Amino acid sequence: MKLIILDRDGVINHDSDAFIKSPDEWHPIPGSLQAIAKLNQAGYLVVVATNQSGVGRKLFEMSTLNAIHQKMHTAAQQVGAEIDAVFFCPHIADDNCDCRKPKPGMLREIAQRYDISLKGVHSVGDSLRDLQAGFVEGCVPHLVLTGKGKKTFDKGGLPPGTQIYPDLASMVDILLKNTPAEFFVAV
Repeated sequence: MKLIILDRDGVINHDSDAFIKSPDEWHPIPGSLQAIAKLNQAGYLVVVATNQSGVGRKLFEMSTLNAIHQKMHTAAQQVGAEIDAVFFCPHIADDNCDCRKPKPGMLREIAQRYDISLKGVHSVGDSLRDLQAGFVEGCVPHLVLTGKGKKTFDKGGLPPGTQIYPDLASMVDILLKNTPAEFFVAV
């Protein structure tokens, strides 16, 4: 089974410091949905793992989060892409749950659901906590410079072996070609 784990905000869609609080605020990053379609065509299951503390902060209801994800699924399907599952953490940091990235609970749940080891599975994020959660579980960390990615890169401290790309579309193109590219940087 080929599986890839993507963060949502800043990887698939534009991020906002004020949170994505409604379907109207959810806008895909150009090329991201087409990249997911390419992954599907190459036989990958595409799973989203996303912290959504806006629920815990009471900025929006669970029904709104479901509507945002429905918009994402519909937009993906319109370009021939399929997001196989969305895992999310609705908690705030003070809840001290195990599922909020950088803790690995959400990724462990993915491994359990699909009955696989995450060793060698590609995990794509725009923040250090995305990369840390995957790295602890053996994932290959990929940082995209969209969303908070540029700030994350500038701060440094990335997990060993982190691969860096301008965006999800270029990451997927390089992954599927399995060749080095001018944008690829190993840290």
